[in-house]
Amino acid sequence: MTTSIDTAPARRLPRRGIQMTESALAEVMRLRERRGGDLMLRVGVKGGGCSGLSYTMDFEEESNVTAHDEVFDHSGFKVVSDKKSLLFLYGLVLDYSDELLGGGFKFNNPNAERSCSCGSSFSA
Repeated sequence: MTTSIDTAPARRLPRRGIQMTESALAEVMRLRERRGGDLMLRVGVKGGGCSGLSYTMDFEEESNVTAHDEVFDHSGFKVVSDKKSLLFLYGLVLDYSDELLGGGFKFNNPNAERSCSCGSSFSA
């Protein structure tokens, strides 16, 4: 009896823009509902913070999206980021935890070489 062994290299799935866990999606949908309107989530970076770059996140009207932005769809909810920020955020997974200690939004960024202990800034 012969057994065949697959010797092909493992395929790696490509990283996709900005991703969200189910818990993060549920929380931003809840927050958007409280604000009212058909808003998108804008995620970006700016200089500052203890590690050099800080994450930014806020709701955005779809009418404010420009040619300098990329839009990602998550089950009908849209996340937008400017292309300059995407240089640092591509592959980011936004997560959310409702734990009493250490809860809130978490940025799991594969591009971050270092992150501060609070998780709101990083260096690439």
